[in-house]
Amino acid sequence: MKKNLIVLILLIFLTSCMGSASRGVFGTGVSVALDPRTLGTQIDDSIMQKSLQARLALNEKKYLIKISVKVLDGRIFLRGKVNEPEEKLKITKMAWETKGVRSVKNNIAIKQKFSFKNTAKDVLITSQLKTALILNKKVKAANFNVETINQKIYVFGIAHDEDEKKEILQEAEQIVDVKEVITSILMLSDLSRQKE
Repeated sequence: MKKNLIVLILLIFLTSCMGSASRGVFGTGVSVALDPRTLGTQIDDSIMQKSLQARLALNEKKYLIKISVKVLDGRIFLRGKVNEPEEKLKITKMAWETKGVRSVKNNIAIKQKFSFKNTAKDVLITSQLKTALILNKKVKAANFNVETINQKIYVFGIAHDEDEKKEILQEAEQIVDVKEVITSILMLSDLSRQKE
């Protein structure tokens, strides 16, 4: 526990120094004077970014170096490399659980080797579900991330209500060759309560 606290303090100290010296006051890569976001939004984004970076580092120290986190207007952008598909999913879930998140764009690459046949099936399943969500008028597809690994669909996002969540599950379960559907879908009403 003491070790984790030291890592957290170091992370906050180091990112604070880098933020003010080399990347703009809030570490977003944009100077405050040129940034179109309000000062309040910049501060919120900076807090979200540092909070997620700290949680990732506490979960696994290597993420401090291997995973890049950027937050712009409540939208989280992830980059880096991990060894296992489950790591990517875990990081995506943590990003979605960050207070104030509006969307998550995950560009984390997986080093593990896959067979061409399995990868092709996973890509096809993901494409089918993404298309179905876009065509479904009851679902706002932009609010969800879809990943398929070894024919298991993982859906992360924010649903407006229970009906939208049910629609997503129904669409996913209709796809051929799917072994399991695993969701981490937050409700918009839950987010509203968190902000108060």
